[in-house]
Amino acid sequence: MYRLSDEQSGHVQQVAALADRSIAPHAAQVDRDRAFPRESILAMGQAGLLGLTVPSAFGGLGQGLRAAAAALDQVAQRCSSTAMVFLMHVCGVACYQAAPDKTASFLRAAARGDHLSTLAFSEPGSRSHFWAPVSRAVAAEGAAVRVNAKKSFVTSAGHADGYVVSTLAADAARPIDSTIYLVLPGDPGVRVSGDWQGLGMRGNASAPMVFDQITLGAERTLTTPGKGLDLMLGVVLPAFQVGAAAVALGIAEAAVQATTRHLTATRFEHLHSSLAEVPTLRARLAQMRIETDRARAHLVSVLDSLDSPGEATQLLVLEAKAAATEAAVQVTDLAMRTCGGAAFGGALGLERMFRDARAPIVMAPTSDQAYDFIGRALCGLDVF
Repeated sequence: MYRLSDEQSGHVQQVAALADRSIAPHAAQVDRDRAFPRESILAMGQAGLLGLTVPSAFGGLGQGLRAAAAALDQVAQRCSSTAMVFLMHVCGVACYQAAPDKTASFLRAAARGDHLSTLAFSEPGSRSHFWAPVSRAVAAEGAAVRVNAKKSFVTSAGHADGYVVSTLAADAARPIDSTIYLVLPGDPGVRVSGDWQGLGMRGNASAPMVFDQITLGAERTLTTPGKGLDLMLGVVLPAFQVGAAAVALGIAEAAVQATTRHLTATRFEHLHSSLAEVPTLRARLAQMRIETDRARAHLVSVLDSLDSPGEATQLLVLEAKAAATEAAVQVTDLAMRTCGGAAFGGALGLERMFRDARAPIVMAPTSDQAYDFIGRALCGLDVF
């Protein structure tokens, strides 16, 4: 369905098998205990899958966004918290690749499964406007800078081995004149400053963090000073939009499959019939299938456009996350209605999917922001 090559299909089949074996068994506990999916990420690392998008020159599998999207879809069908952790790692790795002369050792470590990356962009002062940090770097001795930033939602907070952090450049004149740095958990001044108590994706540890007066040399600067927006929009945004869409589709697919199992396996004993024989329930299931397939086809069109960029590529990238997330919200809502008390009682896992599907709506760029960006683009206005 993602139009994968034989090589890509092999990697995605490996992901699916590992997800069944080492991710799905932990999903309910991760959600119940709000626990970071350590065992799942460890299993992915040991299988070399944290290196899925790491270039082969650094020991990785050398795959692009198409294979990453298909893999994220598979992981999210089992545990969306694990999928979101994996997605942010993919985004972090993409940033490393923008400065391979500085990050080669970290790319190799990710390929070995020894390094988990994530992004630290959003701030309380600019909220979901991730492209406009409020924090500002200060010039230090030599070519070093001192970073002092409070970040509001950092996936894998306290668990990642590398944080891709944005601040305004020291001499920034505009809110978009940012610089991107690599911060390591052992750097003095790095700390998690709160807990993650989210409604959905309870295990992704998306907690606030403080980067307190951290001195970083030129070797930790991933962009030219003041040019962080180029990396955000040219590298991170496509990866996150496509990946978040794939995670949403994985949730929707899991809801379709769970609903199908419930309708075909559950019976009205007094009527000697199954729930599948109720026309209204079958119709809802059909609607769920159509919406999931429609959104996945849209995502594939985004991937096709990224492979062969054209005039519509930017618009399709902006559409990707909003389209898939809205589909997942609709599908999981239908699933709860279709499966009734069994779903609301928690027996089918649908209640978790219902909550998880809503989490990406408010992840920057939020769905409302995406609609505004799309509208601006359609009207010929500057998007940012």
